[in-house]
Amino acid sequence: MQKLFFFILVFFCAGKFYGQSVPSVEVQIRTALLAAPSDKRDSATVYGYNANGNFVLLREGTNEMICLADDPKQPGLSVACYHRDLQPFMQRGRDLRKMGKTHQEIFAIREKEAKSGELIMPKQPTTLYVYSAKKDDYNSKTGEVKNGYMRYVIYVPFASTQSTGLSEKPEAAGMPWLMDAGTHGAHIMINPPAQNK
Repeated sequence: MQKLFFFILVFFCAGKFYGQSVPSVEVQIRTALLAAPSDKRDSATVYGYNANGNFVLLREGTNEMICLADDPKQPGLSVACYHRDLQPFMQRGRDLRKMGKTHQEIFAIREKEAKSGELIMPKQPTTLYVYSAKKDDYNSKTGEVKNGYMRYVIYVPFASTQSTGLSEKPEAAGMPWLMDAGTHGAHIMINPPAQNK
């Protein structure tokens, strides 16, 4: 009986601690929008986490941008915003991760579904913005961020080095390059040099 009570207490405290570790909705929205272009922030849709750690809609938007708040289970800050036409691709990835699929399995499943037409990929180039900061540079209670870093991803499904003129590896800092060339997940990577502060 004592052991049962102990495990119940540990489970309750763990859940309470997790709930306390999730930033407020206001902080989640404000930090998620750091990944969006300034002229897109006011009307962007934002997803984040409730007190139980569940992924939920925090704010319904009216423009083409969807932003994701930081995952409180991960150290530091990592938020993202992407064009709404990428939502089927992104949502499918989230669903497959929930099912316990590995990165390689997710890629293979989405590749097959994109080729069959089951997974609808954008017909035009679409952008993903990712804004991040190290653990020591992010205060999850206040939302204060220092030394943040922005990188850019432009999805061009099934594009190749021949169709884009891009290399499959960067030869200089900040040089655009093509990752996953020839696949459903083909995308242009742009990683600007980090500023030393």
